[in-house]
Amino acid sequence: MQKPIAVWLLVCCALVFAMVVVGGVTRLTHSGLSIVEWQPIIGTIPPLSQSDWEVLFEKYHQTPQYKKVNLGMSLEEFKGIFWWEYFHRLLGRVIGLVFFIPFLYFLAKKAVDGPLGLKLTGIFLLGGLQGAMGWYMVKSGLVDNPHVSQYRLTAHLGLAFVIYAAMLRVALGLLFPVGTSYGNGRLRSLRSFSIGLTTLIFIMILSGGFVAGIRAGLAYNTFPLMNGHLIPPDLFMLEPWYRNFFDNMTTVQFNHRLIAWTLAILVPVFWFKSRNVPLPGSTHLACNLLLLMLAVQIGLGIATLLLVVPLPLAAAHQAGAMLLFTAALWVNHQLRQ
Repeated sequence: MQKPIAVWLLVCCALVFAMVVVGGVTRLTHSGLSIVEWQPIIGTIPPLSQSDWEVLFEKYHQTPQYKKVNLGMSLEEFKGIFWWEYFHRLLGRVIGLVFFIPFLYFLAKKAVDGPLGLKLTGIFLLGGLQGAMGWYMVKSGLVDNPHVSQYRLTAHLGLAFVIYAAMLRVALGLLFPVGTSYGNGRLRSLRSFSIGLTTLIFIMILSGGFVAGIRAGLAYNTFPLMNGHLIPPDLFMLEPWYRNFFDNMTTVQFNHRLIAWTLAILVPVFWFKSRNVPLPGSTHLACNLLLLMLAVQIGLGIATLLLVVPLPLAAAHQAGAMLLFTAALWVNHQLRQ
């Protein structure tokens, strides 16, 4: 039963991937604050009549986003942002069901042993936490400020990637079990290098969350310099100094670029090192894919910046982040075999 369990987890991974992309579009279209209540069960049913729409629209009228940003918005315009947030939440519910129901089935069939059961239970609990985190994030934009907190947004994004990584890791482990040998010194060094790169990619994803949260991509739309500066002069304009890493558009974008430049150096170095280690063809393929995805992702990032964050490119850039992360996780697994 290991292969069916792995396929099930990969399906869940695909749904989480879609969830991240739809969530990115929801943020880019400023749709995330259009539904002002968290109703996990009743909220599954969309508005079915004109009166239903009017009730929802009246509730939206009470929000800071309507009063300060969308004052005078028509009902038809409201529907446009409502549906993005509705489908984002609906997809979250679908993921919960697609995970939970087969999980119960595999437990009933006694196809899940103790260690695997603990891992799957942990993933399920993380999924529940993610739903609560999503509402906690939305609440931050329903009080005074018509924008969600960049801290909560980044936590929500990071947790999605953690859940995705956990499911993918378990699925790969079931499909391609790892051995007990740790290999020679060069292989151990390469494995450590790979883990470091994966960690740095995850940090870059979190930094992207802060870029999105404070809309830092709308500033310094030049490359490779930032409005003619290699190091912008206002990196530490806020007090205390550490606030700049999370609240200063200049510093947040500079840090995101800096991590990308670091990966642009380290990933090719890793790739060259992998060519000098005897590895299976599938492992070399994974290393090649990591290098390719980094090039694609950096290209998408530069294009998104220069064109001032158009919706299709920005959504593709977010999808590219998950594909790059996937490639890194695959390399890690291959090097453990």
